[in-house]
Amino acid sequence: MVKNSKNKKKIFSRVLTVICLGLFLYAGYGLFDILMDYYKNRQMMGDIQETFYQATSDNQEKSDNRKDSSKLVRTGFEPLLEMNQDIVGWITIDDTQIDYPILQSEDNIHYLDKNYEDNISRAGSIFLDYRNNISEPTRNTVVYGHRMKDGSMFQHLIKFLDKDFVENHPTFQFDTLYDSYEAEIFAVYNTLTDFNYIETNFENDQEYKELLDNIKNESRYDLEVQVDEDDHIITLSTCDYELDENNGRLVVQAKLTKI
Repeated sequence: MVKNSKNKKKIFSRVLTVICLGLFLYAGYGLFDILMDYYKNRQMMGDIQETFYQATSDNQEKSDNRKDSSKLVRTGFEPLLEMNQDIVGWITIDDTQIDYPILQSEDNIHYLDKNYEDNISRAGSIFLDYRNNISEPTRNTVVYGHRMKDGSMFQHLIKFLDKDFVENHPTFQFDTLYDSYEAEIFAVYNTLTDFNYIETNFENDQEYKELLDNIKNESRYDLEVQVDEDDHIITLSTCDYELDENNGRLVVQAKLTKI
């Protein structure tokens, strides 16, 4: 009886060891897979950044045969459009990792888990709201992105939660296929999805003014940037967990000035 009991304990111990080893290997593979995805995303973004800035330095403009032949695509975007015709712009924020192409599809779902090569990716892409039109900009241009743990995509928007960072980085660069803008930050805040800060169409000036007033009330800081009904703004939106795990958002908004 004693011998049988010892044998059972040995068998149980071995089974438990095998299970633990299996779980360890599974967890290790999952972690390796995530790290490889981060690595590949960084490599891919490095490649497209090199392509964009090299083409920009060439200082040439050619006809846009993508949607509207009467418009000219700005320097830097033609080689990007050869990779993916959904590329509509570029965003750059100094002292962050945010230096990415902006894509747009027919919905706000496609690029949640697709990179600019249209392949599955945890990081997804930085993408423009499907309701926006870069040829005829609406009053509120809305751009979305994930917050990745390696600091990529829109993770570094959290830097704007530090007022000193905002004061030292009051503007960022926003480019579309056709125009270039300086974006002057006027609001930073955490909110929930029930606040419709992503509205893009307004029936009249008063409706737009009400949104601007609400945004200023939401902002963590009074940045003293004058924004009125005649101005166009850009909204950067990402997930946030301060107020709610599912419906929390971190928002940075800026006034656009064409340059």
